[in-house]
Amino acid sequence: MTQSLRIGRVTLTVNDLPNQTAFYRDAIGLNVLSQDGTETVLGAGRPLLVLRADKAARRPAPHEAGLFHTAFLLPGRAALASWLLHAARLRLPLGSADHDVSEALYLRDPEGNGIEIYADRPADRWIWADGIVKMRTHRLDLDELARVGGRWTGIPDGTMVGHVHLQVGALPEAEAFWTGLDAAVTHRYSGATFFGWNGYHHHLAANTWNSACAAPRAFPVTGLAEVELLGAPARTLHDPWGTSVRFAP
Repeated sequence: MTQSLRIGRVTLTVNDLPNQTAFYRDAIGLNVLSQDGTETVLGAGRPLLVLRADKAARRPAPHEAGLFHTAFLLPGRAALASWLLHAARLRLPLGSADHDVSEALYLRDPEGNGIEIYADRPADRWIWADGIVKMRTHRLDLDELARVGGRWTGIPDGTMVGHVHLQVGALPEAEAFWTGLDAAVTHRYSGATFFGWNGYHHHLAANTWNSACAAPRAFPVTGLAEVELLGAPARTLHDPWGTSVRFAP
């Protein structure tokens, strides 16, 4: 298994495809790359998000395993600040945090899927000790961030899915699954473990804050359907809770 895997696209199952498509296009700023009556592909120069329609799929309960958030990594701090100003104009309800390695804004889509919009600090400012990165949660100064923002014209090229954060039933099983794919444990704190390849602070995270002891997922259900990992021969696995993990070269 390669040490340089990275997130490709994330696939969500949705009840209302037109409404979800409009949200990720207009509020998040992704471009619609293709669409038909059953699926929309959105991205920023490359596909990042696939929305698959299933009007009959049930909505997950808060305590179930599945998606905590999909995190879109912008190419720089000015882009994050510009998106913040855009979100303020739309009056989107936001959370925020300074995580030492990054600055992050949080929200939910109309069907309750968690989203993070973030920008990394330069990697030479990340603090590592014995393979663990310093990654805490502080208050983010939104006024100071907004001062470097400009006109928002949509998610810039170079944006990627930086990481995916999962709700899981138990951390030991999650750690066994992801370290079995050669991911390094990069950080731990109460109820959560973070994983990354190739020296990144994290490509995946797993927590039990809402979902301790969760059973395998019962499909069909809205929310996370698949995570794509780029940089390995094609195959598909499933995590211990039934989420599809698809590898692509």
